[in-house]
Amino acid sequence: MKFGFVLPYGDARIAAELAAQAEQAGWDGFFVWEPVWGLDAWVLLTAAAMRTERIRLGTMLSPLSRMRPWKLASEAATLDNLSNGRVILSVGLGAVDTGFAEFGEVIDRKTRAELLDEGLEILTGLWRGQPFEFSGKHYQVKPSNFYPPPPPAQQPRIPIWVAAAWPSKKSMQRAMRYDGLLPQILRPSGAARLAPEELRTMSAYIQEHREKSAPFDIVVEGETPGEDPAQAAAIVRPWQEAGATWWIEARWTELDAMRSGTGNAAIIKRIQQGPPVIQAE
Repeated sequence: MKFGFVLPYGDARIAAELAAQAEQAGWDGFFVWEPVWGLDAWVLLTAAAMRTERIRLGTMLSPLSRMRPWKLASEAATLDNLSNGRVILSVGLGAVDTGFAEFGEVIDRKTRAELLDEGLEILTGLWRGQPFEFSGKHYQVKPSNFYPPPPPAQQPRIPIWVAAAWPSKKSMQRAMRYDGLLPQILRPSGAARLAPEELRTMSAYIQEHREKSAPFDIVVEGETPGEDPAQAAAIVRPWQEAGATWWIEARWTELDAMRSGTGNAAIIKRIQQGPPVIQAE
């Protein structure tokens, strides 16, 4: 199992410094979130790339349904080359309560799903190189030889993790076409946090229905106490046994404190404590 840390909030200088500390402490990945309006995720990750050599760098997550896919393809490929192939791209419909309506973004779920599907096809098609063309409901792309960028360092593509909600088979099938799953659960009362036994069901579905033989990640997030290694391992182990391949330490409760400048110490401390250690039984 691999372990990542997602930065709740911070500018490019903070991202660079904490990514360097995360690499030194043994974390496998360093992630930032991509807002509708706010600190630019790709500037943060570029700063982090310049201070690190090994740690994977990515978004958690990029709401592709409201983005120009060719712009995101350019950003991810540029950073992948700068970092010598260390980018992971996480995508999803996005949370509409993060400024979608305020900036006139599409909020209809069905339309956002269509935009996500078309956006993923365009991303991966552009990364394969020219000539590329696409004709969809929302996007039209014609081949262009106007200074196309070099392909990503990672081949056949930058790994793409896709948010999917169980038990929606269409949502799950979308994720299975790519390289990883960010699992969610849908209940009659709305979206909710899933349990390890539900992840086990999702993992079994993937193993039964995914056609590709390439590695496939299942990514979960939560909080572990860095000062109590045994308790940290106890929290993570059920998820690993259920099929998770990545644990993302996500301390969103510190977001407001970091915005005010009072929460940095807690985040730095948890990074320096390092990831959980799961001993073989």
